[in-house]
Amino acid sequence: MSQPKIQEGMIYLGTSTKPEYLQLKFANRHGLITGATGTGKTVSLQVLAEGFSAAGVPVFAADIKGDLSGIAAVGELKDFIVKRNELIGLENYEPRAYPTILWDVFGESGHPVRATVLDMGPLLLSRLMELNEVQEGILNIAFRVAADEGLPVVDLKDLRSLINNVGERSKELTTMYGNVATSSVGAIQRRLLVLEEQGADKFFGEPALEIADLMRIAPDGRGVVSLLTADKLMQSPRLYSTFLLWLLTKLWQTLPEVGDQPKPKLVFFFDEAHLLFDEAPKALLERIEQVARLIRSKGVGVYFITQNPLDVPDTVSSQLGNRVQHALRAFTPKEQRAIKAAAETFRPNPDLDTEEVIKALKVGEALVSMLENKGEPSIVQRTMMRPPDGRIGPLDDGERLGVIEYSPVYGKYDEAVDRETAHEMLAQRAHELTKKEAELQAGTSSDQGWGDWLAKKAFEKGPRGGRSLAERAGDYATSSIMRRVVGQIMKSIFRTGR
Repeated sequence: MSQPKIQEGMIYLGTSTKPEYLQLKFANRHGLITGATGTGKTVSLQVLAEGFSAAGVPVFAADIKGDLSGIAAVGELKDFIVKRNELIGLENYEPRAYPTILWDVFGESGHPVRATVLDMGPLLLSRLMELNEVQEGILNIAFRVAADEGLPVVDLKDLRSLINNVGERSKELTTMYGNVATSSVGAIQRRLLVLEEQGADKFFGEPALEIADLMRIAPDGRGVVSLLTADKLMQSPRLYSTFLLWLLTKLWQTLPEVGDQPKPKLVFFFDEAHLLFDEAPKALLERIEQVARLIRSKGVGVYFITQNPLDVPDTVSSQLGNRVQHALRAFTPKEQRAIKAAAETFRPNPDLDTEEVIKALKVGEALVSMLENKGEPSIVQRTMMRPPDGRIGPLDDGERLGVIEYSPVYGKYDEAVDRETAHEMLAQRAHELTKKEAELQAGTSSDQGWGDWLAKKAFEKGPRGGRSLAERAGDYATSSIMRRVVGQIMKSIFRTGR
């Protein structure tokens, strides 16, 4: 058996009839780790994450059960690790911890992760709220109104106020943007309540996550591993999957084109990937396929982790060149089809019956096929995976607190910021309009004062350069609000005898 060696530009994964490596220059061609529960997927993920970090590549991964947090602690030379190293011929094994930042959408077991509602966008929000086509249409109208009127939509109270405003102005907005059904507005508001009960209100807000903080390099040159604490988040599977897709989309939209590099700029691990694809509408699947196809040119490698290879649609699976397949069970017809499908994705090995091997793999063993030479997949090999350098198992509460307090982003995201946004601006707008209407009805408003106020509001730009009232006046000529205001002005004129 050949002895594994540390090679420049490669990550050592384990040993088959020879050492098996992932070449860093092909790491942004994406990958797939599959296998039944308890077969070693998380350990394989940790081995890959440590390998990327050691090579100076930042890593982002969701930590579903908390076990992956052990990467931040020095591993222990337990008997099974010593035995595994002897079997694979790994002589230079050295337990060590890796630079780690802990994140948590709820801000309890890591630094808070936030996004603005505007940044999330109507497509992902519709997925998150499980809206139908009509309701999604109204959400799109609301986003368009916010853009046209310069309303910053940051958190859920902003979105709630905006949706309420759209419902109140339904007749006016229907002429310009399309039909706004008040029943659908009510349904959206109810969905927002459900989101708040699931804790999503903690995710939406500011300061929003800066992508640069996921792409940090430690002082010793290793890539920082960003771990999203996801045990509580997984209780809301749709929030979990939508959050990760939002993050992938933000990476794709933010990072510059770099083409193929000697190593990735970032590697993204998407655990429990089936949650992303379950019942996903066509528009969302197209977005996922697009991101997976194009994010490679931004220097980002994406690795999906799931139990069943059939969980990933063919349009996405065909883009996953690096594969680690742990054991699968074959008790049902569906499971048998999954094994057959998994076997067919590999480049055949004449010395292996791939279907039978998948069923016979032991814990810590996997079928491995990585891209090589000019980018073609290697012949599949039955491989004994190497042990990770970090701890196998979670950090305790004290260790976790220490990692958080010594983090390079400590104090940056921990306190939420609540500035004046759509909620406050719409409330102020309604207050001013109500006040002027009351003054006009009472006959206490001077014409000059009313004229000055109207002129100011008519030509005042929104805070983000949105169109002024005067610029939109033609659009809203039939508006109930405009008709009411004009009517009150006319009454005031006649009342004062002018």
